[in-house]
Order: sequence, then C-alpha cells, then structure tokens
Amino acid sequence: MNKPAIVQQRKIRDQVSDAEWRMRVDLAACYRLVAKYGMTDLIYNHITARVPGGDEHLLINAYGYLYPEITASNLHKIDLAGNIVLRAETDYGINQAGYVIHGAIHEARHDVTCVIHTHTRAGMAVSAMKCGLLPLTQTSMRFYQRIGYHDYESVAIDPNEQPHLVRDLGKYDALILRNHGLLTCGRTIPETFNLMYWLEMACKAQVDALASRTELTMPSAEIGEKTARLYDPGTRRVFGELEWAAMLRQLDRDDPSYRD
Repeated sequence: MNKPAIVQQRKIRDQVSDAEWRMRVDLAACYRLVAKYGMTDLIYNHITARVPGGDEHLLINAYGYLYPEITASNLHKIDLAGNIVLRAETDYGINQAGYVIHGAIHEARHDVTCVIHTHTRAGMAVSAMKCGLLPLTQTSMRFYQRIGYHDYESVAIDPNEQPHLVRDLGKYDALILRNHGLLTCGRTIPETFNLMYWLEMACKAQVDALASRTELTMPSAEIGEKTARLYDPGTRRVFGELEWAAMLRQLDRDDPSYRD
C-alpha cells in the first residue's frame, strides 16, 4: 500500500516580499510594546498596518491571541472589506470590529500606514469626560486642536458607522472615541505607537489631576498652539523613529520571538 504524500504548507516568510516581512516584524513588535506599556485589553483591540505594494491589503492580529503572543507569522493579511487574502499560521480568524474601524480609516486616508486602537482605563475615562482631553500638561498640549472626537454608536461592527469615523477623524492623527477608547494613526508604525504612548500618558495625567480635587492651572491658547506646533511632523523631527530602535533593542533582549 502506497503511503500518502506529505504536503507541507509553506511558511508565511516564504510567501511574502521582503518589504512585507519587515512590516510584519515591526507590527508584531508594536503589539508587544503596547502590551509592555500596559495598553492591552485581553485579546481585544487591534493594530493594523498597510502592506507595501499598493494592493490595499492590511495586516491584523488573529482574534484569540494575547498581544505578547503576536509574531510576524501569525498576522493575517486582509483586504479593506475584511476578507482574509493570506491566512496566518493559526486557526484563529479576525474580529469584525477590527476591519470596520481600521478598514474605514485605511481606505479614506492613503497617508496612513498604521492604526492603533485601545481600551485603556485612562483612555476610557477621558473618553467619558464631556471636556475631552484638556491641555493640562506638555504631553497633552501636543494634541492641542489636533484631535478628533467620535460619538459612541455601540459596538463597532456596523459598516454604517465607517463614514462617521472617517468624518470625525478628519485630517487628524488622533481620535477619542466617546465612551469607548483611543485611536491613533500615522505614516509609520513607530510614529503611530509614539502618538498612542503620549496620548495614553496625557489621559493618565488628566485623570490623576482631576482626582486631586485641587485648583488646576491651564495654559493660554497661544501657548497650547505653540507647543502643539513644535510636535507637528517635520517641525523638529519625526517623533517615534529614534525611540523605535531603542525599544526594539529592549524587546530583543527580553524576548525576540516577535520576529518569528
């Protein structure tokens, strides 16, 4: 009796371009860093990156992994409608909310390579404050007049919400989803992570300051605008790039498996 032939599935690394693999490694690193800095929500939330090459494909996490488990090989490649065009080395699928939110932004904003969405404690707290993000600190002033607000429309699985998300984000790279959480986007993965890190820190500082129950000082509109302008891309440097190399060195020391 003849033995059945053994068919070995090609590894993801062998099925993608060098440029896509580098994007996969950076995106996996971003997931690990979001976890490292305490911005995860179990297996929920998403970080997406546009695949280089012009085919309008995105990389997204498989729905079922914790962020510290994400690797370059277990990211799915999907189209803007959420169809998997290259399945990762996993049995997990994707979360519909991932492509409803992220797909809408990637489709509307061709300058955006990466989108991060979180449900952190501080981010959710500020999202529920009618005042929104206040310019209380230098960290928050980088978002002065540079952040959008999107009213809550229930769990983000309805495609009808997509044009509202795009409208409310507008030209900005940061968005507070009311009663929900935070979102940042950028031209690179490092830039997008940097924005989310500092937006999260701004929210934490605001929650702490308001909880102190003391009179707070507020900078003038002129100082708020001057400070925000100094953080605009191109004014001094692209924030996130210099920090990224340092953070990758830290990940490689702690656990380099994100590169697998």
